[in-house]
Amino acid sequence: MVRKAFTLIELIFAIVVIAISVMSLPMMNEATTEGISGNIVQEAIFAASTELNQAVTGNWDEASLEPGEPDSLARVIDDGTCENNGSLATFRQKSGHINQPLHRRCLDSNATTVSSSNSDDNITALNDMSKTNASLFDENVTSASGYKKLYTVTLSVDANATFVTGVNTGINVKKITATISDSTGVVTKLVSFSSNVGEIDFFTRTY
Repeated sequence: MVRKAFTLIELIFAIVVIAISVMSLPMMNEATTEGISGNIVQEAIFAASTELNQAVTGNWDEASLEPGEPDSLARVIDDGTCENNGSLATFRQKSGHINQPLHRRCLDSNATTVSSSNSDDNITALNDMSKTNASLFDENVTSASGYKKLYTVTLSVDANATFVTGVNTGINVKKITATISDSTGVVTKLVSFSSNVGEIDFFTRTY
């Protein structure tokens, strides 16, 4: 009569395999968790980059619009180099501008002051994009709510940034900083610059 059963060595081998599997599960779970956390951090950085790109879509400054023409595109605020006489004076331009209509030009008002404010609700300017500790993935989220951490973004605009040592940019450049934070502190900072170079008018074709 033949009896079928596990030998002692087979049982020991099975116990060893099960033990290794049980011991490996926490390590595998930790590795998976770290991978997910890393992916969310990358998402936060990409989202911050999107915040910067969205910020620079606004007018450079509330003062860089022609007075009385709220629908006009942003002009160059005069930093003292716009032509009042000479070949570029026709369209109030500065050296480097193309001396033709519909191209970049200085304000006709000779304005030389940057407002750096967000007081006019009818003008979407760079300073209007500032925000403090805003939820990065969902504006309505106030807790981690599905994420391992709650990520926030602070977007600041500096109109008097010194981005080269010893050189103050005056009214020509604004520095935009996106700071990404979680519950432990700052995760990363992304910086961009927006220049007072004006925009090009759209040509309207009529029939």
